[in-house]
Amino acid sequence: MVRFIAIPLLLLVSQVVSSHFIVETLPGFDGKLPFTLETGYIGVGEEEKVQLFYFFVESERDPENDPLMIWLTGGPGCSALSTFFYEMGPLTFDYANSSGNFPKLELNSYSWTKVANIIFIDQPAGTGYSYANTSEAYNCSDTLSVTLTYDFLRKWLMDHSEYLKNPLYVTGGSYSGFFVGPLTRKIYDGIELGDKPRVNIKGYIQGNPQTDRYIDFNGRVKYANHMGLISDKIYQSTKANCNENYIDIDPNNILCLSDLQKVERCLKNIQGTHILEPWCDLESFMSILQETPTNGQSVFPIPGPWCREKNYIYSYVWANDKAVQKALNVREGTILEWVRCNESMHYRGKERTESYVYDVPSAIDDHRHLTSKSCRALIYSGDHDMIVPHLTTEEWIETLKLPIVDDWEPWIVDAQVAGYKMKYLQNDYELTYATIKGAGHTAAEYKPEQCLSMVDRWFSGDPL
Repeated sequence: MVRFIAIPLLLLVSQVVSSHFIVETLPGFDGKLPFTLETGYIGVGEEEKVQLFYFFVESERDPENDPLMIWLTGGPGCSALSTFFYEMGPLTFDYANSSGNFPKLELNSYSWTKVANIIFIDQPAGTGYSYANTSEAYNCSDTLSVTLTYDFLRKWLMDHSEYLKNPLYVTGGSYSGFFVGPLTRKIYDGIELGDKPRVNIKGYIQGNPQTDRYIDFNGRVKYANHMGLISDKIYQSTKANCNENYIDIDPNNILCLSDLQKVERCLKNIQGTHILEPWCDLESFMSILQETPTNGQSVFPIPGPWCREKNYIYSYVWANDKAVQKALNVREGTILEWVRCNESMHYRGKERTESYVYDVPSAIDDHRHLTSKSCRALIYSGDHDMIVPHLTTEEWIETLKLPIVDDWEPWIVDAQVAGYKMKYLQNDYELTYATIKGAGHTAAEYKPEQCLSMVDRWFSGDPL
């Protein structure tokens, strides 16, 4: 869904400089927020035509000394509010007590803001509440997005100089795997070039990250067999007839095409983001929002059997509410509609869409470059995700050829196995890889307690 708006409206705000506000109350939450929330815009790029919106939450523990994270949501084009509400932000929706036509909010007991300061950013323009002042400025690419985010971060730190001394970590999940490594590299390279301000970069965190288009997509067939979704017979036949290449297929290879049709039939109604959860279509539920004004019925609770997509309806209602946008200090007239993910940017196996170019086929070289730096990395995978299977993440990590200091073993939360871990060390570069048992594509959405424990221990330098 493209959400560009008429340029004359944008001219009204085109000269506005970067600004930020402290938000003390929000519709749907009773009383004052018990944490510090700041929202704002920072202009980036040529003539600051792109205005990137952000949510900043101070650490609830020790904001002066706790790490500073900048979180890049995937997509591309998925809003920071998706991470904020459904993964690691301080608020979530109160599903049990929401009724009528507007959802209630409640505190998230497992927010990562309990141990870190976090900047949640809507990027690139056309994502969430971010916008551009010209239609041309909405055009973006993987590399340009990294450049503009680097511009954003430097300006944000100049405007918030009290956080320059905090350890900085570039973080993100899913498609932002094509941003996090390159941006982290750009920051380290910028320090060597003398870019100002000098950033106290310490490393990066990635969750179920897309990293190499071929490896990540090609590995889904192996993962499906690994998890019992396709039989060994089908897998071995497909593997042999396709020569283990399920992406670049010879159209004359009839045996390979036939086997892949069998694979497709097996996986057709499997929920890729979590293979054990019910499959359902978000679009079918969106019609609820369109029908409600005419039939007079309440939106919440949403009728019918549960599926995770129903949870996302809450964010559409909340984020498009005018009172919410006023409370967040969203500039009036800059977007027509908030959507959780801007489908006009969504990657579907092509090189580009009308507004977005996918020009980073692999970020492995960026990780390899970072192995020569004083840098810490945490890479984690929900092990029930088929979008970016843990097997493919493990595959590209192995290409880095890092010495193993702690081999595969379980890590524990509340006396239970929370997943499995490995640790690599090469000079001043340290990489911890962890699986989260039972989690899906956005691991903290499925296993919040385990993910908070994981990141807290890792920040502290303690073993998982």
